[in-house]
Amino acid sequence: MGKKLTSRAEDYSKWYNELVVKADLAENSAVRGCMVIKPYGYAIWEKMQAELDKMFKETGHQNAYFPLFVPKSLFEAEEKNAEGFAKECAIVTHYRLQNDPDKEGKLRVDPEAKLEEELIVRPTSEAIIWNTFRGWVQSYRDLPLLINQWANVVRWEMRTRLFLRTAEFLWQEGHTAHETKKEALAEAELMNNVYATFVEKFMAIPVVQGLKTESERFAGADETYCIEALMQDGKALQAGTSHFLGQNFAKAFDVKFANKEGKQDYVWATSWGVSTRLMGALIMTHSDDYGLVLPPSLAPNQVVVVPIYKSAEDLEAITEVVNSILSDLRAKHITVKFDNRTTHRPGAKFAQHELQGVPLRIAIGPKDLDNGTVEIARRDTLTKEVIALDNLNDKVEGLLKEMQDSLFNKALDYRNEHTTEVETFEEFKNVLETKTGFISAHWDGTNETEDKIKELTKATIRCIPLEAKEEEGVCVYSGKPSKRRVLFAKAY
Repeated sequence: MGKKLTSRAEDYSKWYNELVVKADLAENSAVRGCMVIKPYGYAIWEKMQAELDKMFKETGHQNAYFPLFVPKSLFEAEEKNAEGFAKECAIVTHYRLQNDPDKEGKLRVDPEAKLEEELIVRPTSEAIIWNTFRGWVQSYRDLPLLINQWANVVRWEMRTRLFLRTAEFLWQEGHTAHETKKEALAEAELMNNVYATFVEKFMAIPVVQGLKTESERFAGADETYCIEALMQDGKALQAGTSHFLGQNFAKAFDVKFANKEGKQDYVWATSWGVSTRLMGALIMTHSDDYGLVLPPSLAPNQVVVVPIYKSAEDLEAITEVVNSILSDLRAKHITVKFDNRTTHRPGAKFAQHELQGVPLRIAIGPKDLDNGTVEIARRDTLTKEVIALDNLNDKVEGLLKEMQDSLFNKALDYRNEHTTEVETFEEFKNVLETKTGFISAHWDGTNETEDKIKELTKATIRCIPLEAKEEEGVCVYSGKPSKRRVLFAKAY
Protein backbone atom coordinates (compact mmCIF):
# COMPACT_ATOMS: atom_id res chain seq x y z
CA MET A 1 0.00 0.00 0.00
CA GLY A 2 3.01 2.28 -0.18
CA LYS A 3 4.44 4.64 2.43
CA LYS A 4 2.75 4.78 5.80
CA LEU A 5 0.64 7.77 6.75
CA THR A 6 2.12 10.75 8.50
CA SER A 7 1.07 10.39 12.15
CA ARG A 8 -1.58 12.67 13.62
CA ALA A 9 0.83 13.80 16.31
CA GLU A 10 3.45 14.77 13.74
CA ASP A 11 1.18 16.77 11.40
CA TYR A 12 -2.59 16.41 11.73
CA SER A 13 -3.38 18.36 8.58
CA LYS A 14 -0.93 16.35 6.47
CA TRP A 15 -2.29 13.10 7.98
CA TYR A 16 -5.81 14.09 6.94
CA ASN A 17 -4.85 15.04 3.39
CA GLU A 18 -2.83 11.85 2.90
CA LEU A 19 -5.59 9.66 4.31
CA VAL A 20 -8.31 11.05 2.04
CA VAL A 21 -6.16 10.29 -1.02
CA LYS A 22 -4.59 6.97 0.05
CA ALA A 23 -7.88 5.51 1.26
CA ASP A 24 -9.31 6.22 -2.21
CA LEU A 25 -11.97 8.64 -0.98
CA ALA A 26 -11.26 11.65 -3.18
CA GLU A 27 -8.60 13.52 -5.10
CA ASN A 28 -8.01 16.98 -6.47
CA SER A 29 -9.33 17.57 -9.98
CA ALA A 30 -8.18 19.48 -13.04
CA VAL A 31 -10.52 22.27 -11.92
CA ARG A 32 -8.83 24.39 -9.27
CA GLY A 33 -10.45 23.98 -5.86
CA CYS A 34 -12.78 21.17 -6.97
CA MET A 35 -12.55 17.48 -6.09
CA VAL A 36 -13.26 14.11 -7.65
CA ILE A 37 -15.09 11.89 -5.18
CA LYS A 38 -13.90 8.35 -5.93
CA PRO A 39 -16.17 5.27 -5.80
CA TYR A 40 -15.24 4.26 -2.23
CA GLY A 41 -15.76 7.80 -0.91
CA TYR A 42 -18.98 8.16 -2.85
CA ALA A 43 -20.24 4.85 -1.44
CA ILE A 44 -19.96 6.31 2.07
CA TRP A 45 -21.72 9.52 0.94
CA GLU A 46 -24.49 7.41 -0.63
CA LYS A 47 -25.09 5.65 2.70
CA MET A 48 -25.28 9.03 4.45
CA GLN A 49 -27.62 10.29 1.75
CA ALA A 50 -29.90 7.25 2.02
CA GLU A 51 -30.29 7.53 5.79
CA LEU A 52 -30.87 11.27 5.73
CA ASP A 53 -33.31 11.03 2.84
CA LYS A 54 -35.32 8.44 4.77
CA MET A 55 -35.39 10.72 7.82
CA PHE A 56 -36.50 13.70 5.74
CA LYS A 57 -39.35 11.76 4.17
CA GLU A 58 -40.43 10.37 7.54
CA THR A 59 -40.85 13.98 8.70
CA GLY A 60 -43.07 14.84 5.73
CA HIS A 61 -40.60 16.36 3.27
CA GLN A 62 -40.53 15.78 -0.49
CA ASN A 63 -37.61 15.98 -2.90
CA ALA A 64 -37.55 18.36 -5.86
CA TYR A 65 -34.89 19.88 -8.09
CA PHE A 66 -34.27 23.52 -9.04
CA PRO A 67 -31.94 25.17 -11.60
CA LEU A 68 -28.19 25.50 -11.08
CA PHE A 69 -28.30 29.08 -12.39
CA VAL A 70 -29.89 32.05 -10.63
CA PRO A 71 -30.55 35.30 -12.53
CA LYS A 72 -28.66 38.15 -10.88
CA SER A 73 -31.86 40.14 -10.31
CA LEU A 74 -33.36 37.27 -8.31
CA PHE A 75 -30.16 36.68 -6.39
CA GLU A 76 -29.98 40.28 -5.18
CA ALA A 77 -33.67 40.45 -4.18
CA GLU A 78 -32.95 39.46 -0.56
CA GLU A 79 -30.24 41.97 0.26
CA LYS A 80 -28.64 40.32 3.31
CA ASN A 81 -28.41 36.96 1.55
CA ALA A 82 -26.95 38.53 -1.58
CA GLU A 83 -24.41 40.54 0.40
CA GLY A 84 -23.41 37.49 2.45
CA PHE A 85 -22.56 35.38 -0.60
CA ALA A 86 -21.51 38.06 -3.11
CA LYS A 87 -17.75 37.50 -2.73
CA GLU A 88 -18.05 33.73 -3.26
CA CYS A 89 -20.09 33.72 -6.48
CA ALA A 90 -19.17 32.30 -9.85
CA ILE A 91 -20.93 34.21 -12.66
CA VAL A 92 -21.91 33.18 -16.18
CA THR A 93 -21.67 36.14 -18.57
CA HIS A 94 -21.64 34.50 -22.04
CA TYR A 95 -23.43 31.59 -23.67
CA ARG A 96 -21.22 30.60 -26.59
CA LEU A 97 -17.64 29.87 -27.70
CA GLN A 98 -16.15 30.27 -31.17
CA ASN A 99 -12.95 29.35 -32.99
CA ASP A 100 -10.17 31.80 -32.19
CA PRO A 101 -9.14 33.48 -35.50
CA ASP A 102 -5.71 34.29 -34.09
CA LYS A 103 -4.93 30.85 -32.61
CA GLU A 104 -5.56 27.82 -34.80
CA GLY A 105 -7.32 24.96 -33.02
CA LYS A 106 -8.19 27.14 -29.99
CA LEU A 107 -11.46 28.58 -28.76
CA ARG A 108 -12.44 31.93 -27.33
CA VAL A 109 -15.55 33.43 -25.78
CA ASP A 110 -17.78 34.84 -28.51
CA PRO A 111 -17.94 38.59 -27.74
CA GLU A 112 -21.34 38.74 -29.44
CA ALA A 113 -22.80 36.11 -27.12
CA LYS A 114 -23.04 38.19 -23.95
CA LEU A 115 -26.05 37.38 -21.77
CA GLU A 116 -28.59 40.16 -21.27
CA GLU A 117 -28.52 39.34 -17.56
CA GLU A 118 -25.70 37.54 -15.75
CA LEU A 119 -26.44 34.16 -14.16
CA ILE A 120 -25.10 33.26 -10.72
CA VAL A 121 -23.99 29.65 -10.24
CA ARG A 122 -25.92 28.86 -7.09
CA PRO A 123 -23.97 29.21 -3.83
CA THR A 124 -27.34 28.38 -2.17
CA SER A 125 -30.82 28.16 -3.69
CA GLU A 126 -33.09 30.42 -1.64
CA ALA A 127 -33.49 32.97 -4.44
CA ILE A 128 -34.55 30.61 -7.23
CA ILE A 129 -36.67 28.48 -4.88
CA TRP A 130 -38.55 31.37 -3.30
CA ASN A 131 -39.25 32.86 -6.70
CA THR A 132 -40.75 29.47 -7.59
CA PHE A 133 -42.70 29.19 -4.33
CA ARG A 134 -44.57 32.37 -5.26
CA GLY A 135 -46.46 30.35 -7.86
CA TRP A 136 -47.00 27.36 -5.57
CA VAL A 137 -48.56 29.12 -2.58
CA GLN A 138 -51.95 30.79 -2.83
CA SER A 139 -53.83 29.74 0.29
CA TYR A 140 -53.27 28.35 3.78
CA ARG A 141 -54.38 25.05 2.24
CA ASP A 142 -51.06 24.96 0.33
CA LEU A 143 -49.10 25.09 3.58
CA PRO A 144 -46.86 23.83 4.98
CA LEU A 145 -44.70 23.44 1.90
CA LEU A 146 -41.88 21.03 2.82
CA ILE A 147 -39.26 20.69 0.07
CA ASN A 148 -35.77 19.21 0.00
CA GLN A 149 -33.20 19.27 -2.80
CA TRP A 150 -30.12 17.09 -3.27
CA ALA A 151 -27.73 19.16 -5.35
CA ASN A 152 -24.31 20.70 -5.86
CA VAL A 153 -23.40 24.30 -5.09
CA VAL A 154 -20.42 26.51 -5.88
CA ARG A 155 -18.71 28.87 -3.45
CA TRP A 156 -15.50 30.30 -4.84
CA GLU A 157 -13.05 29.30 -2.10
CA MET A 158 -9.42 30.37 -2.42
CA ARG A 159 -7.94 27.92 0.10
CA THR A 160 -9.46 24.47 -0.23
CA ARG A 161 -9.20 21.08 1.48
CA LEU A 162 -10.83 17.87 0.27
CA PHE A 163 -14.35 17.47 1.71
CA LEU A 164 -13.90 20.23 4.29
CA ARG A 165 -13.83 23.20 1.94
CA THR A 166 -14.04 22.97 -1.84
CA ALA A 167 -15.26 25.37 -4.51
CA GLU A 168 -17.98 22.90 -5.53
CA PHE A 169 -19.55 20.48 -3.07
CA LEU A 170 -22.53 18.18 -2.75
CA TRP A 171 -25.26 18.79 -0.20
CA GLN A 172 -28.94 18.80 0.51
CA GLU A 173 -30.89 21.95 1.18
CA GLY A 174 -34.34 21.99 2.71
CA HIS A 175 -36.66 24.93 2.05
CA THR A 176 -40.03 25.18 3.77
CA ALA A 177 -42.92 27.66 3.97
CA HIS A 178 -45.34 27.87 6.90
CA GLU A 179 -48.50 29.58 7.99
CA THR A 180 -47.20 30.87 11.33
CA LYS A 181 -43.97 31.90 12.99
CA LYS A 182 -44.47 29.20 15.62
CA GLU A 183 -44.67 26.47 12.95
CA ALA A 184 -41.55 27.71 11.16
CA LEU A 185 -39.54 27.84 14.39
CA ALA A 186 -40.71 24.33 15.25
CA GLU A 187 -39.56 23.16 11.78
CA ALA A 188 -36.11 24.73 12.19
CA GLU A 189 -35.70 23.04 15.58
CA LEU A 190 -37.04 19.71 14.26
CA MET A 191 -34.55 19.57 11.41
CA ASN A 192 -31.66 20.48 13.69
CA ASN A 193 -32.77 17.53 15.84
CA VAL A 194 -32.87 15.30 12.75
CA TYR A 195 -29.28 16.26 11.95
CA ALA A 196 -28.16 15.66 15.54
CA THR A 197 -29.84 12.24 15.57
CA PHE A 198 -28.23 11.24 12.28
CA VAL A 199 -24.73 12.40 13.23
CA GLU A 200 -24.86 10.75 16.65
CA LYS A 201 -26.67 7.52 15.72
CA PHE A 202 -25.12 6.76 12.32
CA MET A 203 -21.84 8.69 12.29
CA ALA A 204 -21.15 7.96 15.99
CA ILE A 205 -20.16 11.60 16.55
CA PRO A 206 -21.49 13.46 19.61
CA VAL A 207 -22.70 16.99 18.86
CA VAL A 208 -23.72 20.09 20.75
CA GLN A 209 -26.96 21.68 19.55
CA GLY A 210 -27.06 25.42 19.78
CA LEU A 211 -27.80 28.81 18.29
CA LYS A 212 -25.34 30.88 16.29
CA THR A 213 -24.58 34.42 17.39
CA GLU A 214 -25.87 37.27 15.24
CA SER A 215 -22.55 37.67 13.42
CA GLU A 216 -22.32 33.93 12.67
CA ARG A 217 -25.90 33.49 11.40
CA PHE A 218 -26.74 32.47 7.85
CA ALA A 219 -27.09 35.57 5.67
CA GLY A 220 -30.80 36.42 5.59
CA ALA A 221 -31.78 34.37 8.67
CA ASP A 222 -33.40 35.62 11.85
CA GLU A 223 -32.00 32.64 13.77
CA THR A 224 -29.56 29.85 12.95
CA TYR A 225 -29.58 26.54 14.80
CA CYS A 226 -26.50 24.34 14.47
CA ILE A 227 -24.78 21.15 15.53
CA GLU A 228 -21.13 21.44 16.50
CA ALA A 229 -18.68 18.53 16.74
CA LEU A 230 -15.14 18.31 18.08
CA MET A 231 -12.38 16.74 16.01
CA GLN A 232 -9.38 14.79 17.36
CA ASP A 233 -7.08 17.80 17.02
CA GLY A 234 -9.26 19.85 19.35
CA LYS A 235 -10.81 21.98 16.60
CA ALA A 236 -14.56 22.32 16.18
CA LEU A 237 -16.46 21.57 13.01
CA GLN A 238 -19.93 22.88 12.15
CA ALA A 239 -21.68 19.69 11.02
CA GLY A 240 -25.06 21.12 10.04
CA THR A 241 -27.28 24.19 10.25
CA SER A 242 -30.99 24.91 10.28
CA HIS A 243 -32.23 28.46 9.74
CA PHE A 244 -35.39 30.28 10.76
CA LEU A 245 -35.73 32.84 7.96
CA GLY A 246 -38.71 34.75 9.36
CA GLN A 247 -40.62 36.45 6.53
CA ASN A 248 -37.50 37.90 4.89
CA PHE A 249 -37.58 35.79 1.73
CA ALA A 250 -41.37 35.81 1.54
CA LYS A 251 -41.33 39.62 1.45
CA ALA A 252 -38.40 39.77 -0.96
CA PHE A 253 -40.18 37.45 -3.42
CA ASP A 254 -43.77 38.41 -2.57
CA VAL A 255 -44.85 34.95 -1.39
CA LYS A 256 -48.27 35.57 0.14
CA PHE A 257 -51.20 33.36 1.05
CA ALA A 258 -54.86 33.84 1.92
CA ASN A 259 -55.15 32.95 5.60
CA LYS A 260 -58.17 31.35 7.29
CA GLU A 261 -59.75 34.78 7.74
CA GLY A 262 -59.37 35.47 4.02
CA LYS A 263 -56.65 38.09 4.51
CA GLN A 264 -53.34 38.15 2.67
CA ASP A 265 -50.26 37.36 4.72
CA TYR A 266 -46.60 36.52 4.07
CA VAL A 267 -45.47 32.96 4.77
CA TRP A 268 -42.82 32.09 7.34
CA ALA A 269 -39.73 30.26 6.14
CA THR A 270 -36.89 27.90 7.01
CA SER A 271 -33.89 26.46 5.22
CA TRP A 272 -31.48 23.77 6.42
CA GLY A 273 -28.56 21.79 5.04
CA VAL A 274 -25.67 19.39 5.48
CA SER A 275 -22.95 18.69 2.94
CA THR A 276 -20.04 16.43 2.00
CA ARG A 277 -18.25 18.26 4.83
CA LEU A 278 -19.74 15.45 6.94
CA MET A 279 -17.20 13.17 5.24
CA GLY A 280 -14.43 15.28 6.74
CA ALA A 281 -16.07 15.05 10.16
CA LEU A 282 -16.31 11.26 9.88
CA ILE A 283 -12.64 10.93 8.96
CA MET A 284 -11.30 13.31 11.61
CA THR A 285 -13.40 12.02 14.51
CA HIS A 286 -12.60 8.31 14.39
CA SER A 287 -9.60 7.53 12.19
CA ASP A 288 -6.10 6.68 13.42
CA ASP A 289 -2.51 6.54 12.20
CA TYR A 290 -3.22 3.31 10.30
CA GLY A 291 -6.07 4.75 8.24
CA LEU A 292 -9.82 5.15 8.28
CA VAL A 293 -11.97 3.90 11.11
CA LEU A 294 -15.57 3.74 9.93
CA PRO A 295 -18.66 3.24 12.09
CA PRO A 296 -20.36 0.04 10.89
CA SER A 297 -23.62 1.82 10.04
CA LEU A 298 -21.89 3.86 7.28
CA ALA A 299 -19.17 1.47 6.09
CA PRO A 300 -19.64 0.42 2.44
CA ASN A 301 -18.47 -3.05 3.51
CA GLN A 302 -19.09 -3.86 7.16
CA VAL A 303 -17.23 -7.15 6.84
CA VAL A 304 -14.55 -8.38 4.46
CA VAL A 305 -13.57 -12.04 4.13
CA VAL A 306 -10.00 -12.79 3.05
CA PRO A 307 -9.06 -16.34 2.03
CA ILE A 308 -5.62 -17.70 2.97
CA TYR A 309 -4.55 -20.44 0.55
CA LYS A 310 -1.67 -21.99 -1.38
CA SER A 311 -3.44 -23.91 -4.10
CA ALA A 312 -6.48 -23.63 -6.35
CA GLU A 313 -7.95 -26.58 -4.48
CA ASP A 314 -7.58 -24.71 -1.17
CA LEU A 315 -9.34 -21.66 -2.63
CA GLU A 316 -12.16 -23.79 -4.01
CA ALA A 317 -12.78 -25.44 -0.63
CA ILE A 318 -12.59 -22.09 1.20
CA THR A 319 -14.94 -20.44 -1.32
CA GLU A 320 -17.61 -23.07 -0.69
CA VAL A 321 -17.61 -22.25 3.04
CA VAL A 322 -17.36 -18.50 2.42
CA ASN A 323 -20.40 -18.52 0.13
CA SER A 324 -22.42 -19.90 3.02
CA ILE A 325 -20.99 -17.18 5.32
CA LEU A 326 -21.89 -14.46 2.80
CA SER A 327 -25.44 -15.77 2.43
CA ASP A 328 -26.01 -15.91 6.20
CA LEU A 329 -24.60 -12.44 6.90
CA ARG A 330 -26.48 -10.82 4.01
CA ALA A 331 -29.69 -12.38 5.33
CA LYS A 332 -29.07 -10.26 8.44
CA HIS A 333 -28.64 -7.15 6.21
CA ILE A 334 -24.91 -7.03 6.91
CA THR A 335 -22.84 -5.79 3.95
CA VAL A 336 -19.99 -8.21 3.32
CA LYS A 337 -17.33 -8.57 0.61
CA PHE A 338 -15.37 -11.65 -0.35
CA ASP A 339 -11.91 -10.43 -1.37
CA ASN A 340 -10.88 -13.35 -3.57
CA ARG A 341 -8.58 -11.33 -5.84
CA THR A 342 -5.72 -13.47 -7.11
CA THR A 343 -3.61 -10.41 -7.93
CA HIS A 344 -2.96 -9.48 -4.28
CA ARG A 345 -1.41 -11.42 -1.40
CA PRO A 346 -3.31 -11.64 1.91
CA GLY A 347 -0.96 -9.15 3.58
CA ALA A 348 -1.67 -6.52 0.93
CA LYS A 349 -5.40 -7.13 1.27
CA PHE A 350 -5.19 -6.75 5.06
CA ALA A 351 -3.32 -3.47 4.65
CA GLN A 352 -5.85 -2.10 2.17
CA HIS A 353 -8.90 -2.97 4.25
CA GLU A 354 -7.24 -1.57 7.36
CA LEU A 355 -6.47 1.67 5.52
CA GLN A 356 -10.05 1.87 4.23
CA GLY A 357 -11.55 1.29 7.66
CA VAL A 358 -13.54 -1.92 7.07
CA PRO A 359 -14.99 -2.61 10.57
CA LEU A 360 -14.49 -6.39 10.65
CA ARG A 361 -12.07 -8.62 8.76
CA ILE A 362 -12.48 -12.39 8.64
CA ALA A 363 -9.52 -14.56 7.59
CA ILE A 364 -10.07 -18.21 6.70
CA GLY A 365 -7.57 -20.83 5.55
CA PRO A 366 -7.25 -24.64 5.23
CA LYS A 367 -6.50 -25.10 8.96
CA ASP A 368 -9.64 -23.08 9.80
CA LEU A 369 -11.66 -25.42 7.60
CA ASP A 370 -10.24 -28.39 9.51
CA ASN A 371 -10.97 -26.78 12.88
CA GLY A 372 -14.31 -25.19 11.97
CA THR A 373 -12.99 -21.74 12.93
CA VAL A 374 -12.16 -18.32 11.49
CA GLU A 375 -9.99 -15.43 12.66
CA ILE A 376 -11.89 -12.19 13.13
CA ALA A 377 -10.17 -8.78 13.46
CA ARG A 378 -11.70 -5.52 14.71
CA ARG A 379 -10.60 -2.33 12.96
CA ASP A 380 -11.34 -0.01 15.89
CA THR A 381 -9.22 -1.82 18.49
CA LEU A 382 -6.92 -3.73 16.08
CA THR A 383 -7.57 -6.90 18.12
CA LYS A 384 -8.04 -10.42 16.75
CA GLU A 385 -9.70 -13.58 18.00
CA VAL A 386 -10.41 -17.06 16.72
CA ILE A 387 -14.05 -18.12 16.89
CA ALA A 388 -16.10 -21.13 15.87
CA LEU A 389 -17.84 -20.94 12.50
CA ASP A 390 -21.08 -21.99 14.17
CA ASN A 391 -21.02 -18.78 16.27
CA LEU A 392 -19.96 -16.43 13.46
CA ASN A 393 -23.31 -14.85 12.56
CA ASP A 394 -24.23 -13.84 16.10
CA LYS A 395 -20.64 -12.81 16.85
CA VAL A 396 -20.46 -10.50 13.82
CA GLU A 397 -23.83 -8.94 14.58
CA GLY A 398 -22.85 -8.32 18.20
CA LEU A 399 -19.41 -6.93 17.34
CA LEU A 400 -20.81 -4.45 14.81
CA LYS A 401 -23.24 -3.05 17.38
CA GLU A 402 -20.50 -2.98 20.01
CA MET A 403 -18.17 -1.11 17.65
CA GLN A 404 -20.81 1.47 16.76
CA ASP A 405 -21.44 2.21 20.44
CA SER A 406 -17.74 2.12 21.31
CA LEU A 407 -16.82 4.68 18.65
CA PHE A 408 -19.49 7.08 19.88
CA ASN A 409 -18.46 6.68 23.51
CA LYS A 410 -14.79 7.17 22.69
CA ALA A 411 -15.58 10.40 20.83
CA LEU A 412 -17.87 11.52 23.66
CA ASP A 413 -15.16 10.90 26.24
CA TYR A 414 -12.73 12.94 24.15
CA ARG A 415 -15.19 15.81 23.87
CA ASN A 416 -15.94 15.77 27.60
CA GLU A 417 -12.23 15.74 28.43
CA HIS A 418 -11.68 18.65 26.04
CA THR A 419 -14.52 20.89 27.20
CA THR A 420 -13.18 23.34 29.75
CA GLU A 421 -14.90 26.03 31.80
CA VAL A 422 -12.82 29.17 32.28
CA GLU A 423 -13.36 32.38 34.21
CA THR A 424 -10.55 34.65 32.99
CA PHE A 425 -9.09 35.58 29.62
CA GLU A 426 -5.68 34.28 30.73
CA GLU A 427 -7.23 30.87 31.40
CA PHE A 428 -9.00 31.11 28.04
CA LYS A 429 -5.76 31.70 26.12
CA ASN A 430 -3.89 29.06 28.10
CA VAL A 431 -6.47 26.35 27.33
CA LEU A 432 -6.42 27.28 23.63
CA GLU A 433 -2.65 26.93 23.47
CA THR A 434 -2.11 23.87 25.69
CA LYS A 435 -5.31 21.78 25.69
CA THR A 436 -7.54 23.01 22.83
CA GLY A 437 -11.14 21.85 22.48
CA PHE A 438 -14.35 23.61 23.50
CA ILE A 439 -14.05 26.44 25.98
CA SER A 440 -17.15 27.24 28.01
CA ALA A 441 -17.03 30.88 29.01
CA HIS A 442 -19.25 33.83 29.81
CA TRP A 443 -19.78 36.39 27.02
CA ASP A 444 -21.37 39.81 27.30
CA GLY A 445 -23.47 39.35 24.15
CA THR A 446 -21.81 42.08 22.06
CA ASN A 447 -20.37 41.80 18.57
CA GLU A 448 -17.44 43.95 19.66
CA THR A 449 -16.30 41.44 22.28
CA GLU A 450 -16.88 38.50 19.96
CA ASP A 451 -14.79 40.15 17.23
CA LYS A 452 -12.00 41.13 19.62
CA ILE A 453 -11.66 37.59 21.01
CA LYS A 454 -11.53 36.23 17.47
CA GLU A 455 -8.88 38.80 16.50
CA LEU A 456 -6.71 38.00 19.51
CA THR A 457 -7.05 34.21 19.63
CA LYS A 458 -8.64 33.01 16.33
CA ALA A 459 -11.30 31.32 18.46
CA THR A 460 -14.94 31.90 17.56
CA ILE A 461 -18.21 31.36 19.37
CA ARG A 462 -19.29 28.01 17.98
CA CYS A 463 -22.75 28.24 19.50
CA ILE A 464 -24.92 29.25 22.39
CA PRO A 465 -25.84 25.74 23.61
CA LEU A 466 -29.58 25.06 23.73
CA GLU A 467 -29.04 23.30 27.06
CA ALA A 468 -27.08 26.21 28.53
CA LYS A 469 -28.47 27.14 31.94
CA GLU A 470 -28.86 30.74 32.96
CA GLU A 471 -26.18 31.67 35.47
CA GLU A 472 -24.90 35.03 36.58
CA GLY A 473 -21.32 35.75 35.63
CA VAL A 474 -18.97 38.22 33.99
CA CYS A 475 -17.70 38.18 30.42
CA VAL A 476 -14.36 36.42 30.07
CA TYR A 477 -12.95 39.34 28.07
CA SER A 478 -14.80 42.56 28.92
CA GLY A 479 -15.79 41.85 32.54
CA LYS A 480 -19.34 43.00 31.80
CA PRO A 481 -22.34 41.07 33.20
CA SER A 482 -23.32 37.80 31.49
CA LYS A 483 -26.26 35.46 32.01
CA ARG A 484 -24.96 32.28 30.38
CA ARG A 485 -21.92 30.52 29.04
CA VAL A 486 -21.23 29.97 25.33
CA LEU A 487 -18.86 27.57 23.58
CA PHE A 488 -15.69 28.94 21.97
CA ALA A 489 -13.17 27.00 19.89
CA LYS A 490 -10.83 27.23 16.98
CA ALA A 491 -12.64 25.71 14.03
CA TYR A 492 -12.48 24.38 10.49
